[in-house]
Amino acid sequence: MARRRPVAGDRRNNGRLLMRRFSLSLSAIVFLAIGIILLTLVTYSPLPALAASLASPEIQFAILLSLVTSTVSTLVCIALAIPVAYSLSRYRFFGKRVVELVLTLPLTLPPLVAGIALLLFFGTTPWGKALDQAGFGVIFTPLGIIVAEVFVNLPYMIRILRSSFSAINPRYEYVAKTLGCTESGAFLRVTLPMARSGLLAGTVITWSKAMGEFGAVLMLAGATTMRTETLPIALYLNISGGDLDLAVAAATILILISLVTLCAVEYFDRDVHVF
Repeated sequence: MARRRPVAGDRRNNGRLLMRRFSLSLSAIVFLAIGIILLTLVTYSPLPALAASLASPEIQFAILLSLVTSTVSTLVCIALAIPVAYSLSRYRFFGKRVVELVLTLPLTLPPLVAGIALLLFFGTTPWGKALDQAGFGVIFTPLGIIVAEVFVNLPYMIRILRSSFSAINPRYEYVAKTLGCTESGAFLRVTLPMARSGLLAGTVITWSKAMGEFGAVLMLAGATTMRTETLPIALYLNISGGDLDLAVAAATILILISLVTLCAVEYFDRDVHVF
């Protein structure tokens, strides 16, 4: 019996099968590599040692400071990002491209560069010196942590909210105005509630990034134990000083925060595209 020659359809099916196997195998390898690396970190210290490290005054101070500064900086980012993102999504004005470029620039800057820029601004310019004389010292203070987190994370919040506002048809606002709403009333009662998913996703991402911010905070607020010691700073100080248990405790908390944040963003991202 004559042997059947392979046709083009068979070759395409074989190619798809090989591509599928290769993609799945590579995905499994990457998944296992990341999982094993993170699991090694989390399980490095025995549970009693990890619990003792988490109960130390230094780690508890770092947790509290991180929670307070991250929450405050996130609220500031929300207050600033909502009107800015709305104006970028709805209005046309001269120099809009330049404004968008400048607002996006902190996303591409290394955090250390952002920290140096903030340090020079608050340390050498008349505006920074005026704030210091008024009692609002930023350099090497907890306030500097908040300022650094806002500067680095505000562009993320603006991009997320701008994407959410752009996805909302302006006709809803026009209809609300014909029914008696003012410009601000239409925004507050129609547009903002419809952008709820983007607002929640942006809030979670911004808060999580603030909790993990290191470079800009280090440059502007410094690394002073029990004063400007956030969780990333605590990790840095303890790993530099050779106290691996405290460093692992701080890293474990940050990993748990990242995991919770990822789950929350995946939930909210059903209705919003972050970028």
